[in-house]
Amino acid sequence: MKKLIVQVVLVIGFSLSSMALLAQGAPPPPPEGHGGSTNQPAGNTAPIGGGLGILLALGAAYGGRKIYKAWQQNKLEE
Repeated sequence: MKKLIVQVVLVIGFSLSSMALLAQGAPPPPPEGHGGSTNQPAGNTAPIGGGLGILLALGAAYGGRKIYKAWQQNKLEE
């Protein structure tokens, strides 16, 4: 019974403390000149083209290695 009470208290405590983690502050104000005649670029933008190419190359290498190892294993079984 004591174990059940401790578990209930812990669940209620974690539930109440997690609600504070869901709070968000207000968004930052827009930069100067934003919303005038045209929108200003946000700046600090990162291109994803280079990273995407690296990930595709690594995925192809990993897949090729797995195929090669499976081929070697099949070759040894014959």
